Amino acid sequence: MKRWIGPMSCAMAVAFACAPVARAQDADWAKVVEAAKKEGSVVVYDAGLGVPLYEAIARDFEKTYGIKVETIIGRGSEITERIRAEQSAGRFIGDLQLHAESVIMQQQTQGAFVQPLPTTPNAGHLREPFAATPIAMPIYTQAYGIFVNTNLVKPEDEPRAWTDLLDPKWKGRILSDDLRPIGAGNGLFTVLYKTYGAAFHEKLAAQSLTFSRDPAADARRVARGEFPIYIPQVYGLVSTFTGLPVKALVPADGTPYSPMDFAVLTKAPHPNAARLMINYFLEIRSQLVYAEGWMPPVVRDVIDKTSPTARPYAGVKLLGTTRPEERDEMAALARKFYANY
Repeated sequence: MKRWIGPMSCAMAVAFACAPVARAQDADWAKVVEAAKKEGSVVVYDAGLGVPLYEAIARDFEKTYGIKVETIIGRGSEITERIRAEQSAGRFIGDLQLHAESVIMQQQTQGAFVQPLPTTPNAGHLREPFAATPIAMPIYTQAYGIFVNTNLVKPEDEPRAWTDLLDPKWKGRILSDDLRPIGAGNGLFTVLYKTYGAAFHEKLAAQSLTFSRDPAADARRVARGEFPIYIPQVYGLVSTFTGLPVKALVPADGTPYSPMDFAVLTKAPHPNAARLMINYFLEIRSQLVYAEGWMPPVVRDVIDKTSPTARPYAGVKLLGTTRPEERDEMAALARKFYANY
């Protein structure tokens, strides 16, 4: 006699069918964890300068698994050159690098190689627009807004959108990361160009911006009152200015962003520990550390758990980012628009 399987019974049937697979996957991951503990350490090259949240999560990872984390911090170009030099000499020291997604993809042409990304249980929790590539896993996001001195910018005059920076009253009063070389400034240029077109940059160039290449010092200049406005400001670094007359504004049209990714270096000495660390940084509690530090999380079900103070920044509307294949073109285009700077 045939037996009809209703909705509840069907769900149970699927669950029972999947149970052996789930148990096998759990067993496989348990082997990864055990192997990682035997390796006992992991070496990370961190290009996320000025972002202290990584360190808090890394220390928690150490306590959870008893795996020592050694972190070497450097600028993006320094990290790339270190990897290239070590691999050329046949000295494989680093396991992971934490770097901008676009740079990791570009490194493959510069002799600083990474290996195919290993699978991890938490990879399936990524939220849009974030996605793993064959070689890199998003870990956190640097989102960029407008930084103002509250003594010089009245609440009613605060720029509500990027287009408000074109108001004549801000001419000669905006400090900006240089929009021409590859970096945060050019990332801002790229996203605003793709969003508003050439006319926007023609008008912004007429605002007599002051260019600089030292974001930390530039933000302090705004705090001291040298300029009323600085662009683009990483939200995650604003906490260092607590108590000063400054404010990070969230433009209504959204913010440019730059994903920071983990990638496993070629011939990593501790591949299981590296794999386990990637998975740990995608845990909700790890992502909450970033979210509370005003860094948009890359996994689901985190923003709603964030405190009311941090939520506007953790849940900011993401306007766009830059892709590796367009970096050189956008840098050349920015030099054209801002040729007189």
